[in-house]
Amino acid sequence: MPAVLKAYVRYVDAANRIAGRAAMYLIFVMMGVLLYSSISKTFFYPSLWTLEAAQFIMVAYFLIGGAYSLQLGDHVRMDLLYGAWSDRNKTWADAITVLFLLFYLGVLLYGALSSTAYAVQYGERSYSAWRPYMAPIKIVMSFGIFLMLLQAIATLIKDIARLRGEDLGSDHLRVEHFSEDDA
Repeated sequence: MPAVLKAYVRYVDAANRIAGRAAMYLIFVMMGVLLYSSISKTFFYPSLWTLEAAQFIMVAYFLIGGAYSLQLGDHVRMDLLYGAWSDRNKTWADAITVLFLLFYLGVLLYGALSSTAYAVQYGERSYSAWRPYMAPIKIVMSFGIFLMLLQAIATLIKDIARLRGEDLGSDHLRVEHFSEDDA
């Protein structure tokens, strides 16, 4: 593999590892918001902002952590056939299916950027009683989708390298090198 692709994989993996580990703590922030919501509804008065804030935090948690999940290979696979395949066939299947993921994420990013531009330009607000501005969460969504797109490209590069017998990182849970029997 060319040095530029190796550097790309290394930097994208590092960035998504940092972002993913930081996003893990958002679950505690969300739990704090929901705990505050329960206490305020029980003892004081209901808060208008807590449910929607918890939803926004969950979106950030999910989308920013998605690239890290992809990096670790923790996403869902249909294991009916996949589990019985050789490591080489699994890598071929991963390399082909990641192309569909790249298309999907490209379309998703296009829509997210368009929606974000609209929210920023027109000061879009939620229709709830709290009426928060939508631009901050849409920016976070676009950023998370962008990170996932970068990670999907890095995953494709790793799969191609693996098929060529090279190792670009040990962040996948399965075996990295193939034997002659896998060919």
